[in-house]
Amino acid sequence: MPAVSSVLVPYASYLRVYEPLAAFPEAERDHWTRYARRDRTPTAQDELRRSLADLLPTPPVAVPVHESGDAFVAVVDGVVCVCPWRTRLRGWLALEELTESLPVPLLDAVLPPVVRGQAAADYERWRDRNPDARPWIRTAVWQVPVGWFTLFSDDEKEYEAGGPGVPSLRYRTPMVQARRRLARALKTLRDTVDDAPLIEGLVDVGRWLEEFHPRSLVELDYGGLVHVLPGAQLAEDRSAADVAAGIAALRVGDGEGAGAAYGRLTERWRAVRERLFAN
Repeated sequence: MPAVSSVLVPYASYLRVYEPLAAFPEAERDHWTRYARRDRTPTAQDELRRSLADLLPTPPVAVPVHESGDAFVAVVDGVVCVCPWRTRLRGWLALEELTESLPVPLLDAVLPPVVRGQAAADYERWRDRNPDARPWIRTAVWQVPVGWFTLFSDDEKEYEAGGPGVPSLRYRTPMVQARRRLARALKTLRDTVDDAPLIEGLVDVGRWLEEFHPRSLVELDYGGLVHVLPGAQLAEDRSAADVAAGIAALRVGDGEGAGAAYGRLTERWRAVRERLFAN
C-alpha cells in the first residue's frame, strides 16, 4: 500500500446530501448559483487540508471562527445541486462526540479545557439563533455505519483506483430512492430483530433525510477509508449488496441467509476495526 501523507487522514467516511439550488433561501441561492459557476470548486482533500491547518496553532483551533462559504457541487439530471460544507457547525457537533468518546486526560492533551469551554459557549449562543440548523454532511470515523448502506444499491457503486492520484469509492442515489430503501429496511428490522442500536441509527438517519429537498442527491463516500483497504478489496467491495441481501433474507424469514450476509460484511470490515486499536 502506498504511503499515506498527513493530508489523507483522518480515516473517516461521509454521508452527504446535495440539494438543488431551489431548496435554498433567495440570498443563499444567489451565493451558491455564483459559486457553482466557478471553473474549479474545492475537493474533499481541500476541505481536509483546511481542517488540519487549524490543528497547527497553539492552542489549536477546535472550531473555525467563521462558517465556511464553500460547498461540493454536483449536477443531477441537468440540475445543479450543492452540499454546503458548514465546517463550523460540523466542528461543534464533532467536538460534542469527541467529549463523549475520549478519556478526559487524553482529551485535555488534545484540546485544553479552556478551548473546549469557549467552543461550547460559542455553540450554545449560535444554536439559540439557529435552532433549525442541520449539517449536509455526516461523518463516521474508522467505519461506514451499517445503516448507511441501506440507502444504496450495489449498482450505484463508483470506484476509481486513482492511478498515481487518490483512489475513491462512493455511492450516489436520488433522495426518493434513499428514503424508500431506508423505510423498507426499517420495517423489516422492526418486524424481525431486536437490534435497538441499528434501528435507532436508521431512525436517526431517516429523520435527517426528511430535512432535505425531495430532489436531492445522497452520497456515501468512503473518504480516508480507501487507504486502509487494499485496492483489490475495494474493487470487489459489495457491502451495500450484502446489507441488502441480509435484509431481504430477514424479510422472508431466512435467518441463515441473513447471518451469512452479515458474516461477509463483518469479515470485510475486520481489518478496518483492527487498525482502530493499533498503536
